[in-house]
Amino acid sequence: MLFRRFVEIGRVALVNYGKEYGRLLVIVDVVDENRALVDAPDMVRTQMNLKRLSLTDIKIDIKRFPKKTLVEAMEAADVKNKWENSSWGRKLIVQKRRASLNDFDRFKIMLAKIKWAGIVRQELAKLKKESAA
Repeated sequence: MLFRRFVEIGRVALVNYGKEYGRLLVIVDVVDENRALVDAPDMVRTQMNLKRLSLTDIKIDIKRFPKKTLVEAMEAADVKNKWENSSWGRKLIVQKRRASLNDFDRFKIMLAKIKWAGIVRQELAKLKKESAA
């Protein structure tokens, strides 16, 4: 099968554009071929263009429901933990952490990278010397 992620009720999506950028939402209903009704525990249910959503691999088994059921379903499916443990989620967490660094923090990271590269270079030289002998 070519596609693995489909626009369907219960699919968790990440907003990739607009004021809700970076938020995880659940598709509650499909309005038409371009829009979906989305909801999250801390937001008002709204329509969103599908171009603004990036579909994730996470899916919740739900029907059309009131807000209370969404919170319970997300907790039962452990959506937040699954997202944070996915490679995509970890990458976004690292990007946010790097964006929040100040100049001194970036300087310390630069020095740590230089020190690490020196250690790697020394070990590599040792291995080359051993293999040549």
